[in-house]
This record gives sequence, structure tokens and C-alpha cells, in this order.
Amino acid sequence: MEGGTELSLTIAHIVQRLKGSHLHSQIERQAKDCLHQPEIKLESLKDDVRSFLKTSGWERKLQNAVYRELHLQLPPSHPMAPPEHLKEPLAYMRKAQASWEKRVLKSLNSMSTELEVPLARMRSAAEQKELANKWNEMGTDDPDLSRFRPVYAPKDFLEVLINLRNPNHDSSEDVSARSHWGLIQVPVNVRDIPQLRQAYAELNLITGQLGIDDHAHIHPDLFESEYVQIGKKVLVEQDSAAAQQYSRQGCPTGLRADLWALILNSTNQPPDVMHYEQLTAGVIQHALLVDHLIYKDVKLTASNDDYYFVFEDFLYQVLLCFSRDTAVLDHFNYNSATPPKSYIHGKVGDEECAVVYPPNGVIPFHGFSMYVAPLCFLYNEPSKLYSVFREMYTRYFFRLHSISSSPSGIVSLCLQFERLLQTHLPQLFYHLRQIGAQPLRIAFKWMVRGFSGYLSTDQLLLLWDRILGYDSLEVVAVLAAAVFAFRAENLMEVTSLASAEAVLADLSTLKVVPLIQIFLFATSI
Repeated sequence: MEGGTELSLTIAHIVQRLKGSHLHSQIERQAKDCLHQPEIKLESLKDDVRSFLKTSGWERKLQNAVYRELHLQLPPSHPMAPPEHLKEPLAYMRKAQASWEKRVLKSLNSMSTELEVPLARMRSAAEQKELANKWNEMGTDDPDLSRFRPVYAPKDFLEVLINLRNPNHDSSEDVSARSHWGLIQVPVNVRDIPQLRQAYAELNLITGQLGIDDHAHIHPDLFESEYVQIGKKVLVEQDSAAAQQYSRQGCPTGLRADLWALILNSTNQPPDVMHYEQLTAGVIQHALLVDHLIYKDVKLTASNDDYYFVFEDFLYQVLLCFSRDTAVLDHFNYNSATPPKSYIHGKVGDEECAVVYPPNGVIPFHGFSMYVAPLCFLYNEPSKLYSVFREMYTRYFFRLHSISSSPSGIVSLCLQFERLLQTHLPQLFYHLRQIGAQPLRIAFKWMVRGFSGYLSTDQLLLLWDRILGYDSLEVVAVLAAAVFAFRAENLMEVTSLASAEAVLADLSTLKVVPLIQIFLFATSI
């Protein structure tokens, strides 16, 4: 395809997406209102209106909205390509994802049958009143969840990824025997250290970093004070692209919440607040089977976490609203997954009576609530917390639990982790493999949660700064490899999977930025 055609297709797609938005109607209204101002002349109407929109800040808001759409924009493909190619170009990946979805949905349906709990039901007036009254203190509720179990855990998903094969690829053709050492046996392109050094240039050893240069023994005037001032300027300018670039060196604690919201273009306007209130009303009116899964997950994970247990109420509110949010369905346009469907009671098999279930198309799994928990440190207003989480999920987190060939997808992250270890610590990799402690079996649970619940919160937020800054989850795989490199000496002494897991059980004392820097920029190639 020619560059010009690609560009015009992208522009047409973005214009179409923005046309029905709240921003579009706001700009239209502002343009009409400004016609009454004396400085708007009929002979130069177009230029004067443009100039007004620029000086009043609306042009910048439009730029940020376009910038957000570009991040969600599908990669250009052949105009004749079928729609499923936009979701995932490789047929065997699509097939594996579809088969995994069937398994998960079957598990959910069988739970509903076994426990005699309907997938959805209207709450009685008394139940609605009770839930509305305790909406802000759901953590005090202690329902009996013993019969409910998570639909799946990360280790179940890992088994699916391990068995993934490209039917067109003969692995015996591979020159290197190393490819057979690891668990992931699919030919996907991943970057090596020289390419990563180029891509993550701002993380080099001579550039100032939050997470290193803001520590107590370094005078703040040397880096931190000036860096915070630049951050404040970025916020005044309200430029998403500038905020994203800034985030590559880390966000100051006091500015992080606003910077992340700016990068994600999460504005929390009155319509967003109203949307959140409508979702809340939906939760109060109808009970879903997945509500029990959400309660169970929060109880099993965040409630037992020293950092996050205080946010239990927030987690219930956000996740219950998320399960009802049909706006989340938009992300399935570029997600290899397809929203699961269930049938209206008594109409099984009738395609006209098939509905997306849950309404947002996302079945929560064990650990899902940990995608929200760290954000509770940044946002104490539920609607703001909700809109930032939804944006984070539809931009990044969905890739951690769907099978795809995306460079930020979990398959690529697993392969990248294994390749980095095999290339730079071959003895360690071989030793762990020989004792039955495949590194990926240990690291997978870290990566599938984006390290949430494993690192201390300040370090986790520094890692997520870089995910947002580089618009990629690759840095998660790099950190996982860096953790193994850091503990390599101890790991060379272990003789079983259990002892290897014990060495890597506590990551709460690790410092993220120095680990990534040393692994990328101080490792001999």
C-alpha cells in the first residue's frame, strides 16, 4: 500500500470515530458561540474561528483526542484483508484464542448450572435498597463465596501458550538449538538487547531517572527540582504527546495522577461522571454471576495485600461497574479476542437471542483486580479512577490475557523474556531447565499482572510510568529477565523448582529502574 492511501484511510477512520463524540459537539458549540464576537470577521471567517479555537485551548483538546485514537488505531493493512485480520493477522493465533474462549465460557456456564446461580437476574427492591446503602462500604460485607472458584488462573493460561504451535513452521529448520530450551515454541519476532537499547534510549545510564536520581543521598537541585518544574509545564500545556515523552524518565509522585490522565486523555468530564453513575445504577438493579467472581478475586488478592487491602471498597465499585460497561466492547475491534455470548433463558441455540456476557465482554480471572489496585493510590474519586482504569485496560492490560502476535501481547513477552535469558545468561537458563524449574513458569505470574502485587507500590508505579511513556508492555519482559539476572548467583545454587521459587518469592525490595538500566545498558553483548 502507498503511504498516501494509508494516511488518508487513517485520517478518515479517526474523523469517523470523533464525529459522534462529546468533544465534537463541544467544539461545534464553541465555534457557533464565537461568531458573535467582534474580532470574528466575515471575510476571514474560517481563519478567525480556527484562531479562536486555538487560543481558547480547544485545538489542543482535539490534538489530544486524535493522539489517543492514533494509539488505538489498527496497523495499516491491505484494503482487501478480511476484518478478522485486523484483530489478529495469524490464523493459528486466532484459532487458539477462539478455542481458549470456548473453554473459559464453558467453565462459566457449568459453574452457573452446578451452583444454580443464573448468569444475570433483577435484584429485588429490598436487595437494591440494601446495596445502594452500603455502596461505599462493600468491604464490610462477607458473603459466602466458598462455592465459587476463579474461572481460570494464570497458570492455566500458560499451559495454553506452551502448547501453541505454528502449523506452517518446521522448528527443525532453526539454526539455534536454544529455541528448544524454552517453553514458548512459536516464531514471533522479538527485539534483542541492541534493538531494545535503541528503542529505550532514554533509560540509558547517563540520562536522569526518577527512581534513581531522586534518592535522599543525591541533592534535589542536581536533577529532581528542575525535572519537577518541567513536569508542571507539561501539565500547564495539556499536551498528551509531551506528557508521554516526559513519562519515559518517570513521573514525580505529586504530578503522576494528572500526567497519566493526560497521556490517556482521560478527562473525566460531566458526561464521564454521568456514565459512571449510570453504570452504578446498573449494578444496583441487576446481579450477575461474574459479581461473585469479582468479590472472590478481591478477597483472594487485594484484601490480603499489605499495600492494597485499604482499597477494597474502591475495587468492588470499579470492577462491578466495569463488568457492565458496553463501551469496553469497542476494544474488541483491535483485540484478538471476541466477546463471549450467552443465550437468554430458555432460548439456547437461537442466535437472535444471543447476548454478550458479561456486558463488557471480559470474564475476570484470578488476579484481575490487581490491574486496578495500584491506581487507587493515584485517584480517590471513583469516576476518575474508573475512567483511567478503563483506558489502561483497553490500551494495555487486555494484551496480557489474550493470545496474539502483538509485540506487547503476552506471547511475545514470554518469548522475549526467554530469549533475553537464553542469550545473556545461558548457563543459568540451562541449569534451571535441567532441575525442572523453567524460568517462564516462575516469571509468568509477574508478567500477566504487569508485576502488580509483586513489587512495592512506588516501584510498580515507576514501571508503569515507562509502560505509558513507551506505549509498550515490552519493559515488563525486560524487568522479568533483569530480576533473574540480579538473583543469578543464588539461582545457580538451587536444585529444585520449589527452591528457585523461594529465591524469587519476595520482589518487594527490588528497585525497578536500576535493574532495567543495568540489564539493558551494562550487559556485555
